[in-house]
This record gives sequence, structure tokens and C-alpha cells, in this order.
Amino acid sequence: MTSRWSGGERDDRAGTRDLHRLPKAHLHLHFTGSMRHSTLLELARRDGINLPEQLVSEWPPQLSAADEKGWFRFQRLYDVARSVLRTEGDVRRLVREAAEDDVRDGGRWLEIQVDPSGYAARFGGITAFTDLVLDAVAEASATTGLGIAVVVAANRTRHPLDARTLARLAAQYAGRGVVGFGLSNDERRGTTSDFAPAFAIAERAGLALVPHGGELLGPGSIRVCLDELHADRLGHGVRAAEDPALLDRIVQAGVALEVCPVSNVALGVYSDLTSVPLPTLLAAGATVALGADDPLLFGSRLAGQYATMRAAHDLGDDQLAELARMSVRASRAPQEVRAGLIGEIDDWLALDPVRMGA
Repeated sequence: MTSRWSGGERDDRAGTRDLHRLPKAHLHLHFTGSMRHSTLLELARRDGINLPEQLVSEWPPQLSAADEKGWFRFQRLYDVARSVLRTEGDVRRLVREAAEDDVRDGGRWLEIQVDPSGYAARFGGITAFTDLVLDAVAEASATTGLGIAVVVAANRTRHPLDARTLARLAAQYAGRGVVGFGLSNDERRGTTSDFAPAFAIAERAGLALVPHGGELLGPGSIRVCLDELHADRLGHGVRAAEDPALLDRIVQAGVALEVCPVSNVALGVYSDLTSVPLPTLLAAGATVALGADDPLLFGSRLAGQYATMRAAHDLGDDQLAELARMSVRASRAPQEVRAGLIGEIDDWLALDPVRMGA
């Protein structure tokens, strides 16, 4: 397949258009991880919750998941952050603020990922919590103008039967705000193929299949996601760059990669941003959608992913625009929304960067 990553007829490599004004879709954002740091601190003070210093004075925390102990520390911080969500109002606030932040970063469509079982005990069960999230999403979308959909995600550290329950839940809401089904948490835990029955339920319902794979583990993890879970998109998938044959398979199948550069470096997958193999993926013709993953823990939101890749790999504005187009094409936004966003991206690229005031 011929890559579209040639830059087209013009070279805007020296361009400095404002990336906050570049329209884009956000396809890899976790629910609690989308919380503003200031909101975390405020809610913790309200209820007398003692936060670890890594979430207060040492924020953003120094993280590495190079071993399971490192992932455990990361997960502990995430669980502490989740614990501050105590009321329905807290959930609505989180969704509204995540939408506001995405809009500020040029986001026009968001697919936010949530595991309802992580909140069920406090909010009346997985169905009641899903109803709450979908209502909060509709409210935030109406307020901010951002298109928002939900990806229900299973946790690979829990039993695969729990994943089937969540897949059936997601299937019930297909076409009513839920657009995908995922599998998250440490990909070194559990056996990925054991979750195939859950993904089969989601596949029959027409949901996007978006498991995490190819971040903490290499190409073998990606192959299982493709062979057993029939992935349409891969959460991360960045380590496909290590296997040219696998990368070509991904390109030929049209499987999109949700690449989250800042979290890759923070978790120790790569030593620095210049080592994130975005150019390799793009040169092969892969569809890449940049995502922020967990801004609460990594300290960088959507526009920051584009800015870091612009700086690390000397990307021109034409290339950044193509990344934005890829994010839109890989989304589950309605066709008319996608077509409109592609037009807005073209308009951004047509702007004079000097007049833009960037």
C-alpha cells in the first residue's frame, strides 16, 4: 500500500500554525484519567481524602511500568484518583471538564473509555453508572458542542466472565451513545485470548473493537489482539514498528493505532519523545490517532501530543493535518460529522500561519 505520508504538493515543515485550533478527534482517553488535577485536589479536600504526594506536590508523578511493581504504583495512583468521585455531580463535572479541555485543544469528537465495574459499588451497579455517564455525556456535548461517545472497557486483571457481562452491557447501548468495546490495564496480566468471547459479543453488536496491545508487550501481543479479538483499532499498538511484516498486516487491514506519545515515555516504553517511532508507523502507511491516555497522571492533554511530535520529529503542518484527518477517519463519528471535520482541517491548513498569530 502506498503511504499518504508524503506531504502532498506543499511543504509546510516550517509552518507554525496553532495546534489548539487544528480540528481533531480524540480516541484514547480514559475516564478517571481525564480529570483535571485541580479538580482532583478540590474533591479530595472536600471529603478529607489524603492524596499521596505524587498526586499533590510531586505532580505529575514520575512513573515507569518497566516492571509489574511500576505498573502497580501507577494503578494505585489511578485508584486513589477514582476514589474522589463520590457523587453524581462529580461524574457530570468530570465529563464536562474533559469536554471543555478537549474543545480548548481543538477536539471536535471524543470517544471516552470507561470500565463501569470500577464505579459500580458507589453508583448503584454497572447499568446505573453507564446511564449516568451517558446522560453526563449528552449534557456535556450540548454545553460544549463537542461530539462525544463512550467506549466500554473490560479490565484484563478481572475474570473474562466479567468482560462478557460488560460486553453485553455495551451491546445493549450500541447506537445509544456506546460505540466501542475495549480491554485495558496491564497487558502483561491475564491471557488475552480468554477475552475473545466477550469481543465476539461486542462484534455481533456492531461495536468498534479497541483492545489495548503493543505497548508494554511487543508484536506478539498485537497479533493476539488481531487474531483472537478481531481488533479494529489498537490502544497504543506502537510497538508494531518492531515488526515490518506485522506493521504491513495492520496497514493492509486498516487497523488504526491509538498512539499516546507522552504516556509511552512516562511509563518507560521509550526513553524520550524522539524515540517514539511515529515516523516509522506513518512511512509504512499506518493510520495513527494521537491520544492523551491519562492526562491526570501524565500531565499532557490532546494538543500536547501533537506539539511533542511536531518538536520531536520535525513535523510540518501538512503532516500534522494528516494526523488529524487520520484521527477523524478512525473514529466512530457519523459520516456527516467526519466529512465536516475533514473540511475544517483543510481550512486550518489553508490559513496563513503569520496571520493566525501563532
